Amino acid sequence: MSYKLIINPKYKNFEKDLLNIKNVFQNSNNSIHKARNELKIIELNNLKCVVKSFKIPHAINRVAYTFFRDGKAKKSYLNAMKLIELNVNTPEPIGIIEFFSSELLSESYFISIYEPYDFTIREVFHHKLDNYQEILKQFTKFTYETHQKGVWHVDYSLGNILITKKDDLYKFSLVDINRMEFKTISGYEGLKNFNKFWAKDDNDLLIIAKEYAKLASLDEATAIKIVLDEAKSLEYKVNLKRKLKGQ
Repeated sequence: MSYKLIINPKYKNFEKDLLNIKNVFQNSNNSIHKARNELKIIELNNLKCVVKSFKIPHAINRVAYTFFRDGKAKKSYLNAMKLIELNVNTPEPIGIIEFFSSELLSESYFISIYEPYDFTIREVFHHKLDNYQEILKQFTKFTYETHQKGVWHVDYSLGNILITKKDDLYKFSLVDINRMEFKTISGYEGLKNFNKFWAKDDNDLLIIAKEYAKLASLDEATAIKIVLDEAKSLEYKVNLKRKLKGQ
């Protein structure tokens, strides 16, 4: 089985760890997320790391990721490096390794430094935290500033924004970044990036819409309508999917 390796120049001494990552990953029981892909916290070279194992693609994507476009691990690495260049917080990437079987992409791994955090934006939306309104305002400011830098996180959802509290300020960090676009983002378009935020309380979305409108000098009523319409569209899609599955 052949492989391709990309290492952040800052972490050249991790090459042996990456070459042995399949064994290390399989022998670790410290899984923090397991769905289509799996994440584990693993210590490498005396550093706490997050290793993300991507599911083997189906046949068509194995061909596509081998010959026509970057695989998910490689996109995660390249996007992380771009975010750091743009001064947008994301866990620092160490590198990736892709394994090939019958000359087609098979298993792939993305390794980054473990970034401790206090909670995700999900806890804020579920009102499990005091001062949630202020957190939402600061989160909206972070999102707006990220958009101003031309960053569009396609999977911008409740579990993909890590938050660390320091005094009265909150640091936001992006994860699950293999699907990103770097482009010019107009004011009203930016509001649609909240299209995966389904709040139990519409007031949360109102806070976001009003704050974004203020920062981007947009009409507040139009901003509110866009954000609420996006939330209703998501709710409809989720309920339809559940109905089709008989749930």
